[in-house]
Parts: sequence; structure tokens; C-alpha cells
Amino acid sequence: MLREKDQVIRRAMAIFDVLVVSLVFFISFFLRRHFHIFYKLDFIPNTKVIADAGSLSISDYLIVLFLVVPIWAFSLHLSGIYKSLRTKTLAEVIFIIIKATFLATIIFGTSVFLFKLKFVSRAFFAIFLCLSSSIILTEKIAIFSVMHYVRRRGYNYRQLLIVGTGKRAIQFINKIKGHPEWGLRVAGVIEYEPEHMGKDLDGTKVIGMLEDIPRILHNHTIDEVVFVIPRSKLGAIENSLYVCETEGVQTTIAVDLFDLKIAKAHQTELDGVPLITFDTTVAMEWELFIKRAIDIIISGLGIILLLPVFVVTAILIKITSTGPIFYLQKRVGLNGRRFILYKFRSMHKNAHEKLSELMEKNEMKGPVFKIRNDPRVTPLGWFLRKFSIDELPQLFNVFIGQMSLVGPRPPIPKEVAQYEPWQRRRLSMRPGITCLWQISGRNKIGFDEWMKLDLQYIDNWSLGLDLKILLKTIPVVLFGVGAY
Repeated sequence: MLREKDQVIRRAMAIFDVLVVSLVFFISFFLRRHFHIFYKLDFIPNTKVIADAGSLSISDYLIVLFLVVPIWAFSLHLSGIYKSLRTKTLAEVIFIIIKATFLATIIFGTSVFLFKLKFVSRAFFAIFLCLSSSIILTEKIAIFSVMHYVRRRGYNYRQLLIVGTGKRAIQFINKIKGHPEWGLRVAGVIEYEPEHMGKDLDGTKVIGMLEDIPRILHNHTIDEVVFVIPRSKLGAIENSLYVCETEGVQTTIAVDLFDLKIAKAHQTELDGVPLITFDTTVAMEWELFIKRAIDIIISGLGIILLLPVFVVTAILIKITSTGPIFYLQKRVGLNGRRFILYKFRSMHKNAHEKLSELMEKNEMKGPVFKIRNDPRVTPLGWFLRKFSIDELPQLFNVFIGQMSLVGPRPPIPKEVAQYEPWQRRRLSMRPGITCLWQISGRNKIGFDEWMKLDLQYIDNWSLGLDLKILLKTIPVVLFGVGAY
């Protein structure tokens, strides 16, 4: 019953959000149409009065209404606001709304550009997004606070039957007890060993064995049965799962079957076959989609805007030394994929043939080769490397999807062959032009520390972290920090 009520509540929230967005649309149109009044009140001295927007047509803007309402609904749904918020924190709810606002802004702005809706003013765009996001955020915080208050008072709760008495089961029960705002109660514990019958498990009574589950379901109010058992006992619960299925009671199996330190488990399916996936990256698909969209937009604009720099650099390379303009090298990308990395040539022709003579001068521990004052580097090449100009052609690698703007630097196959197992995990994310290593000193950092920085990036990845790294890369490139 509670599950159905939760679904009804979430659907009602979705419908209410659609109504809110529609109302905010008309409010935003009214404010934009009479925006000139605020200027006439002279709140901001020495500001010229803009032209009267009274000519704006509501019939034209109705097209926008039928566009923005689905966009907001899609963004909120994709961000997860209509999933159960029972175990979420207030900070997580706020972050969900921020993600939805960011996604809606990108989709709305892109739609205005693609459909050439030139009549949509920037003022309306800003007013609508600010108002709608603020009202939806206020609404969700109010609902979240009320629901947590109600659950703390003992209402709207779910009765759980826990199967298992091991360490994980105790931790699970204590976690529930420590969060009354979740609205979860443990009705009792089921054991598969008879010696525990009648005992207390940190204040929760063991009320039966696996074969007692049908009786307990008939005599107690149970909303969900949660199996928290060791993987060695999975075969013993098959009949109990069938009983719950027959009785129409929801069941959950704890998926921490293995003591994995990094990977996070989530449930998927393949044509109806349930699967448990252990993922070593924390990113959601829609976030990776936005990351890729940003890569395409920025790399595309970068290639166009930096075209004069490409031309001048190519001419200087050709004039100052013999050999090709570009240096093409095999690199290892996402999950071991091989690709050709593009760089402006910064070394003398056939420099790789002299590498064996210089190996003893290597200043970097591990499989990477780095030395100061490399004799193979041309005078122009030193300048290109110092200010990372030689890396600019990698914008083409980003544009075609082999690399990202931000991510672990792509290694060469020879280096990867010498990696220790824990270092290979840096290949689990698309390589980038810049990364934490780039903004933390580059060649001043040892190899192991470099690898740890890459894994730190993967484990804590977010769009915000990418933005932070991009901003910090600018002064590093301008001042040539750690480059040689």
C-alpha cells in the first residue's frame, strides 16, 4: 500500500511541477513585457530606458510554453527528483534541483538556437529560469521537510522484515534506527540457524526461521522483506523469495556480496535478465552525456577560433626545422582503446631513435620518460612545450571523441605494459588534455603521485570538478608551470 501511495505522491508532484512551470511561464512573460517599468522607476541611476516590450505576442510565446514544460519535466525526471527521497539528505535534494536547472538551461538554450526562436528575449530566458528553479526548489524543500517531520512523528512508515543476523545485517538495522526520518521500521529478524531463535539483535527480536516467513507475512504487517545474508547462503533463500513473490510482498537482496573497496554496485538488466553491475566510476549517463556535449562545443569553437594560431605555428615549425608539422603517436585511451594522438612536432626529426641513449638520464620514476633540457627538442619546440601550444591539435582528438577536455593524460602502449594492476584503473575514464596532474605541478610530480591524482579524479568526478580543473589550467598554461 505504501509503495502505491509513494507512486501516487510522485505522480502528483510531477503534475504539480508542470502546473508550476506553466504558471511561471506566464508570470515571466508579464514581467518581461513590462520590464521597462523598472527602468522608469530609476532604481539604477544613469541607466537608459530600454524600448517598450509591449509588442511581444503571447501567441508567439505559446510555442515556447509547449517547449519549456516538457524540458523541465524531462530534466527533473532525469535528475532523479521523482525517485524516492526517503533516504536523501536536504543537500542531496538541493543538488538534484541544481542539476535539473543546469540541464534545463542547456536544453532550452540549445532548442532556442536550433529552432531559431529569435523572438525569445534574453531577459525572458533569465527571468523564467530563475523563477521556475527558485519556486521548484522551495517547493521540494518544503515537501522534503514536511515528509521528514511526519516520519519522525511515526507516520508514513514502511515495515521491514530483515533476513539475516550477521555483521552486515546488524549494521543495516542500526542504520535504519539512526535515521527515523526515513520512515522505516524493523518488524523483526529472520534467521537460518535455530540457535538464534528468540534472541535480541541489538534490541530487535529474532522472530522466526526461513520456513516461518509465510506465517509472519500472514500475522504481521510487512511491506518489504530485506535479505542481508552472506553470499554462501544465497541458495538457501530461493524458496523464501518465491513465497514473497506469491504473497505479493516486495523483496530486496543486499548487494554488498563482496568487500569491494572502490566499485559501486547498481542493478541493471539485459532483456529481462536481472544483473548487478559493479562500477568503478561514479558518473551517471546523463552527466557523461553533458560532459561529451561540452567537449564537442568547446573543442569545435576552439578549433575555429585558434585557426590563426594553428597556421602560424605550422609555418614556424616548417621554417625552423626539417620534418613534418604534426607528430602522430599511438596512445591508449578509454578501457585500452588505441588511437592516434595529434601534437605539433616539438622535436628534431627521428628523435625517437635517440631515446635509448638518454634513458639513463630519465628524471621520472616508473615507465614514463621525462628529462629537463632534452637535446631532442628544437628551440621552437621548447617554447611550444612551455606554453602547451604543442597540445592544441588534441582538440581534434576531443572533437571526434577519442579524448575529453579533462581526464587522465593518455599514455603510450609501452608505458601501459609496465603498469601495476592498480594503475590500470586510470584507463577507466576517457583521457583528457588537462587533468589534476597538469594543475598540480606536472613534471614536478612523481609517477606514483601522478597515478594517484588520476584515480582521485576518477573517484570524485563531477561536472563541477571538470570546470574547476579547466579554470585552474589557464594560469598554469599562461605561466608554463612545470612544463619542459
